[in-house]
Amino acid sequence: MKSPIVFETTHGRVRIVHLAELRKWDGWQKAMRAFLKDHRYYEVVADTLGFDCRAAVLEDSAGEVRAVQPFFFAEQDLVVTAPRAVRAPVAWVRKIFPRFLQLKMLMVGCAAGEGRLGAEPEEQKRVVEALREPLLRAARAEGAMIVVWKDFPRKSRGPLAALRDGSRMTAHVQIPSMPATSMALDFKSFDDYLAQRLSHAMRKNLRRKFKALAKTPPLEFSCTTDLGDDAEEALALYMQVFKRSRLQFEQLNTRFLRQLSERMPERIRYFLWKQEGRLVAFSICLVHDGAIYDEYLGMDYGVALDLHLYFVTFRDLMTWALSQGLKTYYSTPLNYDPKLHLDFALDPLDLYFALPWPWLNAIAQPLMRHMGPTGAEPVLARFANAKDMEPSKDDGSSPDADLDQPLSLQRP
Repeated sequence: MKSPIVFETTHGRVRIVHLAELRKWDGWQKAMRAFLKDHRYYEVVADTLGFDCRAAVLEDSAGEVRAVQPFFFAEQDLVVTAPRAVRAPVAWVRKIFPRFLQLKMLMVGCAAGEGRLGAEPEEQKRVVEALREPLLRAARAEGAMIVVWKDFPRKSRGPLAALRDGSRMTAHVQIPSMPATSMALDFKSFDDYLAQRLSHAMRKNLRRKFKALAKTPPLEFSCTTDLGDDAEEALALYMQVFKRSRLQFEQLNTRFLRQLSERMPERIRYFLWKQEGRLVAFSICLVHDGAIYDEYLGMDYGVALDLHLYFVTFRDLMTWALSQGLKTYYSTPLNYDPKLHLDFALDPLDLYFALPWPWLNAIAQPLMRHMGPTGAEPVLARFANAKDMEPSKDDGSSPDADLDQPLSLQRP
C-alpha cells in the first residue's frame, strides 16, 4: 500500500500485510487451522487465481497478535444480479463508458469460498470492532470504492453485528448473499434417501432418469486426489459450466487444480465420470470433519442432458459419502431449483457493505440495502427455511463453533 500500513485503534494496532509475509509465520497457520479451507487453501488461491490477497493483523498493546483476518481486492460488476430493467440501461451506458458501475472492492474473507473470522471465539466481536475502521481506511488508500465482508455464515452474525453498530458514517449494511445448501446424511443408502426424503413425483422422476442410462454406454465413476493427465480435460468441462453462469466470480485454472492436490491431499477429492474412456463430468470436493463439500462441477453439455449428468453426479457423490461414513453433504450456491426438489436446506450467507467515505456511506445506505443478489433467484422463497436468510434475523448464535485455536497466537 502507498499509504501507511499501520493503524492505531483503541483495541490495538492493525497492520496490513501481504500474504507472502504471513507465510513466514506459524501464527497464520494456527489462526486458520480449524477451518475446512485453512491457510493452505488461501495460499493456493493467492498463487493461482490472480487475486491481490492480504490480511489485517491485530496486535494488542503488548504486541501480541490477537487475530489475522484475510481479505483481497477484486473488481466486480454491481449490476450483474440486478433486474433486467436496471441492466438494460446500464448496458447502453457501457457502450460509451465500458467500466460504468464496475468497481474495485476490498473484500474481507476468501476469494473462493465462505468468509471466516480468524480470531479466538471469545474475541471475535472485539476483533470485528477493531478492524472495521482500519479496513475502510485501507480501502481508501488503495482506491477501492466499497468494502464488503463476503459470504459469512449465519453463525457469525453475533460478532459481525458490530459492523452495523455505531455511527452511520462507518456502519455496514447487512444483506443476504446467495446461500449455500446442506443435507444431513441420516440414511443408509441412496435408495433409503429416495424413499425417506423425496416426494413420490421426484422419486419416480429420478428412477426414470437412471433407468434410461441402461440404454447408453456405461459411465465409469472414480475418485482421486490427483487429476494427472485429466487436468486439462477436467478444466474444459468446468469452463462449460462457468460460461453458462450469470454469476461469475473466481475462475479456476489447472494450476489451482494441481496445487490443491499438492498442498491439501488429505482433503481434496476429484470425482470423474467417463464414458468409453472420455471424461464427461467431474467434481471438485473437499472432505473434512465428517462432511463432504461439493465445490465445483464440470460437465460436457453435449451429453449432459441425455445422460442426466447433474443427477448422476449427485447420486454417486452421495453414495460415496455414505460409504465413507460422512454425515453431512454441503453444496455451494446456485442451481437452487433441483436442490429444492432434492430436499436440501439453505445455509444462509451474509454480505456486509460499506463505502470508505463516511458521509457518502451514510447517504448510500438505503441504496445498498437493495444490492443483494438473492432477488435473482425467486425459487429461494420456496425452501422451508427461507426466512433464515433475513438479515434482521440475529439468532444469537455463538461465534464460529468450529474454531479451535490456542489461547494466544505467536507474533510474526
